[in-house]
Amino acid sequence: MDDDAAATTPAPPGALATAATVLRRVPFTVGFLVLVILLGLATGGLWRRLDARSWFPDIAYGWPPLTEGKWWTPVSGWFFGLTPFQYAVMTVLFALAVGWAEWRLGTARTALVCVSAQLIGVLVASTLVGVLQHTHLGWADRLAEVRDVGFTTAALAAIAAASATLRSPWRLRVRAVLAAHVSITFLFESTFADLTHLIAVALWFPLGEKLFSTTEHGFWPRTRREVRMLAFIGLLLIAAVSVLVYFFPTDSLLGPTGEERGSLWSTIVTVAVIAVIADQLRKGRRWAWWIAIGYGTVHVVLTLVLLGVAMGTDYATTGAVTVGTALLWAGEVALLYGGRGAFRVPNRRKITGGALSGTEPGAAARALLARFGGSTMSWMITWPENKYWFAADGERCVAYQRHAGTVIVLTDPVGPPDLLPDTLARFTDRCEADGLVPCLFSTTGAVAELAGELGWRSAQIAEDTIVDLPQLEFKGKPWQDIRSAINKANKEGISFRMVHLAEEPFAVLAQVRAISEEWVGEKGLPEMGFTLGGVEEALDPEVRVGLAIDTDGSVHGVTSWLPVYAAGGEIRGWTLDVMRRRPDGFRPVIEFLIASACQTFKEEGAEIVSLSGAPLARSAGTDDAEPIDRLLEGLGAAMEPYYGFRSLHTFKAKFQPRHEPVFLCYRDEADLPRIGIALTKAYLPEVSAKDLMALSAAPR
Repeated sequence: MDDDAAATTPAPPGALATAATVLRRVPFTVGFLVLVILLGLATGGLWRRLDARSWFPDIAYGWPPLTEGKWWTPVSGWFFGLTPFQYAVMTVLFALAVGWAEWRLGTARTALVCVSAQLIGVLVASTLVGVLQHTHLGWADRLAEVRDVGFTTAALAAIAAASATLRSPWRLRVRAVLAAHVSITFLFESTFADLTHLIAVALWFPLGEKLFSTTEHGFWPRTRREVRMLAFIGLLLIAAVSVLVYFFPTDSLLGPTGEERGSLWSTIVTVAVIAVIADQLRKGRRWAWWIAIGYGTVHVVLTLVLLGVAMGTDYATTGAVTVGTALLWAGEVALLYGGRGAFRVPNRRKITGGALSGTEPGAAARALLARFGGSTMSWMITWPENKYWFAADGERCVAYQRHAGTVIVLTDPVGPPDLLPDTLARFTDRCEADGLVPCLFSTTGAVAELAGELGWRSAQIAEDTIVDLPQLEFKGKPWQDIRSAINKANKEGISFRMVHLAEEPFAVLAQVRAISEEWVGEKGLPEMGFTLGGVEEALDPEVRVGLAIDTDGSVHGVTSWLPVYAAGGEIRGWTLDVMRRRPDGFRPVIEFLIASACQTFKEEGAEIVSLSGAPLARSAGTDDAEPIDRLLEGLGAAMEPYYGFRSLHTFKAKFQPRHEPVFLCYRDEADLPRIGIALTKAYLPEVSAKDLMALSAAPR
């Protein structure tokens, strides 16, 4: 084929269709960039600096043009770049950021965000530095003389506004990255553009939330993992900023960073502290939380003291790096304190004294569970947030959590059945010696009956749903929905895999995390814990995970299964824990996953599958119930719109299970208010007072 023929060859239909779709979906972005490029060509700005041109003061914005009566400059300066490099960077940023926002928000909304952000950012920044000039702030004096151009302010505001339309976890991650960028650049570079960026993003974060948020609301992380990751990344940012500003000094908002004295030592100490605790903070260790919040608080308080001394005397403070990092530490401390419930993993020290001396508590609990067996919920005692009490003989274990002066024993004590009365008595004596209120939560009927013989009272709080596997067959009308789910999955190329999640490739694990965090983000309250595990618990090597995956490798749903031990170390069954589906995926995926897992476990010789008990949900009514029963019934009704426990209980009925009651055991009705508060903190460690008020006011 000759060159003329090649030149006349039409573009592939797919390329034309894609171009047409882009033009139709993002006309504002395309139109603006075309205008910018045309002006760059006409003025020569694409290949040489503009600030050397005689007409530059007539189009650039800032405080000087406003004082000169050039009211049009906040608009005219929007369409230019100061240097060819800035043109290139801003064009790419605008195309990606505003194009993405326009795709999600629509043209009219995106235009509103960009125009308002650019105008308000420039006008407020210009006025602010004009008002603050001739004060003791050298930063304001410097910026009051600046004339600038550019359109990055609109691009960053578009990201801030469009972030409200995202689902978890990307919703929070995009916002965190953007907030960190504008805050750090403003603190340590402090250019006029940094100020306009900060103003525009601060404006459109709340406005975007108000105008564009639909499925999720709020700015706080919903899961323990997100709180931990934000805290971890925050520490790394503090360390990185401290190092960068020391070795690459700037003239910032807080003063010249290059003129500080003694900051190298503080930088080394900060980095050393972070190196020790950052990874442990990511794992939720309580001791790392204490060190981080203590060090950060001391850093902030000492900086405030130094600033106070400097204002009243001639003492010279350590300057911009110290003040700037103190502000970053203040944000980190606020995050750590607000998300303190995510950092409850105790330091797993060796057991001292008794037959288990020198053993790690979690490992000892697992060994006892395998030796003596447990209930369908007993594997939950191995989760890292729990603490343990061991009898001196080394054959008995009680797992518990402590909240609001109450010790909540999780499921049945582990050990020889004939020693259970003595175990309860000894553990109760230990609690009383420490002035604590004990209760037993999610215990079986046998333990509740034994506790009753010892003077305890009990209330049913849930029903465990048990599927007996030896007789399981998906035949007959009651199983129609399950058979339909399996057949539909086969037709659509959805396959089932039973895996150990920790051994899966990163791509699969990332999808599982995203599905789980999207599910949590749709709830009105933060992620629940205690007897409800998540992806971190599913990574345990002894936990099995069921995945529904299509032919493209996309994960449509995930379930995790906890082992149920019989005495002697044999696994007699599996308990359902995590149950998540992709919002836009295969709809009956949960039915398919549970049915496929049941078939797999049956083939392996397991006796039972527990679909677990939904908290505060049960089949029996409460017409003749005790006050505690009516209280739990009301609490369950209030939480139903948020977590759907009763809907979940109804859903599990599709698998024709038998029900076994699950109990709360307590010694005195007077302890119930404190127990209620403790259980709330156990399940919702990050819940705020506002959330609890909303929950209590929810319609029954």
